[in-house]
Amino acid sequence: MILNNRSSGLLLHITSLPSPFGIGDLGPEAYRFAEQLAAAGQRFWQILPLNPTETGYGNSPYSSHSAFAGNPLLISPELLAEEGLLGKEDLQPDTAFPDDKVDFEKVTSFKRALLEKAWQQHTSAPPAVLKKAFARFEEDEQHWLEPFARFAAFKQHFGHKSWVEWPEEIRHQHKKEVEALAGELTNEINFVKFQQFLFYRQWFKLKAFCEDKAIAFFGDMPFYVSHDSADVWMHPTYFKLDKEGQPTHVSGVPPDYFSETGQLWGTPVFNWQVLARHEFDWWIHRIEHNLKLFGLLRLDHFRAFSAYWEICAGEKTAVNGKWAKSPGEAILRLVQQQHQEHPLPIIAEDLGEIDEPVRELMREFDLPGMLVLLFAFGEDLPRNPYAPHNHSKNSIVYTGTHDNSTVRCWFEKDMSSEDKHRLSEYTDKHITKENVHEVLLHLAFGSVAQLAVVPVQDVLGLGAEATMNKPSVGKGNWEWRLKAGQFGKEQVAYLQELTALYGRA
Repeated sequence: MILNNRSSGLLLHITSLPSPFGIGDLGPEAYRFAEQLAAAGQRFWQILPLNPTETGYGNSPYSSHSAFAGNPLLISPELLAEEGLLGKEDLQPDTAFPDDKVDFEKVTSFKRALLEKAWQQHTSAPPAVLKKAFARFEEDEQHWLEPFARFAAFKQHFGHKSWVEWPEEIRHQHKKEVEALAGELTNEINFVKFQQFLFYRQWFKLKAFCEDKAIAFFGDMPFYVSHDSADVWMHPTYFKLDKEGQPTHVSGVPPDYFSETGQLWGTPVFNWQVLARHEFDWWIHRIEHNLKLFGLLRLDHFRAFSAYWEICAGEKTAVNGKWAKSPGEAILRLVQQQHQEHPLPIIAEDLGEIDEPVRELMREFDLPGMLVLLFAFGEDLPRNPYAPHNHSKNSIVYTGTHDNSTVRCWFEKDMSSEDKHRLSEYTDKHITKENVHEVLLHLAFGSVAQLAVVPVQDVLGLGAEATMNKPSVGKGNWEWRLKAGQFGKEQVAYLQELTALYGRA
């Protein structure tokens, strides 16, 4: 068990922090939130993946063109000014940003201009300490940084087309032509590297600040990667692709109670035979990279470490897929061999239809699973695994996750009258939309689960307007933000009392 003491934390992605620049970042508000977490007795700050997002992919942190790169939109302009890369005048946006959501198109344009200015300052008069640190970063992260920087620069050069639409020589990585193009785009490639340097410089400073306050970051790693990514372009044999680089088989999940046709995700599936011949090197590097970033790491779609749903490319739905065996045990064993911690600081995202082989894999590596209270009050409540009386110690309990409605929205729009009655009977309380979030917070913090994590939206009792992601909706996700002052002394004091009451301090 990796969680030896009862503890708690909050779920809030970096983009949801307040800031004057249209999106939360790694600057002053992140440090302020860390201080609030510490004052409230919290020990974990859970976030979503930090990888770059793209408007064409719905701005989802789960659909990125790199499994290793950080999101430049999270770079703090204020911290760049402190390092001499921007002037004070640059911290006065000439664009009006909404304060309650992210306008990704506006933010991307604004941040890009600022980062270009910082790059110009660095190339013309680089501060000595930054020049040295940048060179060290390039050397330390070369195995993913050089390929990603080339991919990003090439992609811009070719009008943001997918890599399968690039000239054949570049698409298939003919060395002579790739090196020639990289030579032409040296400045653009170095600019991409510089953005990554800035991101990771700011990230690790924030991480160290949090650790000084006994707060650990709880991160998230998707199972699949986007087809149009540096990873697939650089390692095409690691994925099931045809000679032109198009997927022959894609990912998804089979039909279930929620969907008659399943979910067709469309990302390429892995060619495990080739990966095995290379001792799963890409997977090992990826997990190790994430373990450096976070104190705890959630493996999203963990059931795919046992078996995954594989669908022939071209299918319109996920109905005609099949289960295929995954070498998750071998991968986790290799990771375990590189760590003295036992068990690994890894959490299994085990929501949905989970079979016994998945449970056995979790037991083998002693991985905690997830318990979501929003799933607890349907039919057959006495035997529902999400109901608090059935919780297990080696687990993480949530009111809801980033993929769920807020508690208030769930109560107002998703719960049947029968479910509401069961909840009232279970808690022996008269429950309304105004107090339902407090009732579920008490259930979460009072659970025997070693770690309780609550989205900030549920601490505040917010409704549908604060939902982070609606999985069945393609637009408008990932945009919600805290307003300045919305999470303050009152919430910190309430969490402090709750944490002490249930022995999680």
